[in-house]
Amino acid sequence: MSLVVQPDAETEITNAALWYHEQSSAIRDSFLTAVDQALQAIEQRPLLYQRIYKQVRRLVLREFPYALFYTVSSQDVVVIACLHCSRDPKLWRKRVP
Repeated sequence: MSLVVQPDAETEITNAALWYHEQSSAIRDSFLTAVDQALQAIEQRPLLYQRIYKQVRRLVLREFPYALFYTVSSQDVVVIACLHCSRDPKLWRKRVP
């Protein structure tokens, strides 16, 4: 399986990293490391994390109030969103095929 990060999710990761960079470059680096670790975990064991809506699964980042939302098919794992946990779920639900 290949890991695909949709453009909307990439933009959300970038925007969160920019916000954290305004606080501290070290915090930004920690956030990006947490995202990288989460993406690796999803790629290695995509079915490990709970299905929360239709075929969408969620992995909450360690130490940051963000979650990655993704789907799994026979060919690939698609990350559809990276959102703050307090955000409205409708923001990522409209991206579900």
